[in-house]
Amino acid sequence: MEYSLVCHNLYALSASPVKKKLAVLGIMFLLWVYMLYSCVGFCATMPSMVVDSYRAKEPEYASRRTESGRADLMSKLLPRPQGWVDLESDYDEQSLRPASRDLSANDVDLDRGEDWDEASRGEQRSPEPSSLSSFSNGSGSKKLPQAIIIGVKKGGTRALLEFLRVHPDIRAVGAEPHFFDRNYDNGLEWYRDLMPKTLEGQITMEKTPSYFVTREAPARISAMSRDTKLIVVVRDPVTRAISDYTQTLSKKPDIPSFESLTFKNRTTGLIDTSWSAIQIGIYAKHLDNWLQYFPMGQILFVSGERLISDPAGELGRVQDFLGLKRIITDKHFYFNQTKGFPCLKKAEGSSKPHCLGKTKGRTHPNIDPEVVQRLREFYRPFNMKFYQMTGHNFGWD
Repeated sequence: MEYSLVCHNLYALSASPVKKKLAVLGIMFLLWVYMLYSCVGFCATMPSMVVDSYRAKEPEYASRRTESGRADLMSKLLPRPQGWVDLESDYDEQSLRPASRDLSANDVDLDRGEDWDEASRGEQRSPEPSSLSSFSNGSGSKKLPQAIIIGVKKGGTRALLEFLRVHPDIRAVGAEPHFFDRNYDNGLEWYRDLMPKTLEGQITMEKTPSYFVTREAPARISAMSRDTKLIVVVRDPVTRAISDYTQTLSKKPDIPSFESLTFKNRTTGLIDTSWSAIQIGIYAKHLDNWLQYFPMGQILFVSGERLISDPAGELGRVQDFLGLKRIITDKHFYFNQTKGFPCLKKAEGSSKPHCLGKTKGRTHPNIDPEVVQRLREFYRPFNMKFYQMTGHNFGWD
């Protein structure tokens, strides 16, 4: 009875072509799944076996590769943010004059250290989300600057640069590179490596105010690119000289008085033009040197006074000069009564209002009004020439 039942079932199965095909397909599917599972397991273990074998032979290379890989990954995921740096460094002007009576040779190193320290502290801020997403995939590249703020010291260059960095199409290095005056022998690749990564359509910028008074700077920048756009922040040369002296006084309280440094002979009223604080303010003399290599249309002069009284207006002129859309407007600024100059409502890379630091807005010492008047008389003919050269009256007289 059992035998006949089994035979009947086998006969029924063989008699049904559809069931027969389904049975074959089921068996083939099971075999395919088994082979796939086996292959995946083998392929997953094979690379690690090869790598482990190679690392066992080359331990030093593996270590270097691991470290460099981590560094590359971090550099791509975390591009160098542009911190808030609030210092204009002093500089040495040996290229400008052979025997300048500088207050201290150590000022250069002191200011350089302060400049880089401020930059390092600023870089601890996280970059904006847009910057992080733009560079996380390694996009962008380091380019030589298309625009440079070349001067002048104590004119407002730091404020201008920080205001400009609010613009999404401007990327700027924080600390002053001093490439075209101090570090030219390091080469253009060294200079390029200091720059932040930029995307297509963005402008790379830097600022080093000593360039304006460095004799070799115009030729060197022209050799890099004749199309470089130059920005000069100028300020009443008398006020600028006092501000320059105030900065040095804050670091070296034992220096001579402003009056004694200003004159070669106080009785005759002869001004000592070898003192850097005085010489920097002879703008017409320095501009002559730049016009030998760049046309006037490639140089923009920003008023340091209007940068305080009307920052949005001056920033509008700068954005037009750089060929950028006017994004930085009145809504970005508020006036800080304590410091006496405008501050950003929202600094680059931050959601909080920010002003330049304590090194800005120092209280000037009281200067003898007769000394101030004598300086105004000294600068007047140079200012008039500067007005004629630039086609603009800055109203310092």
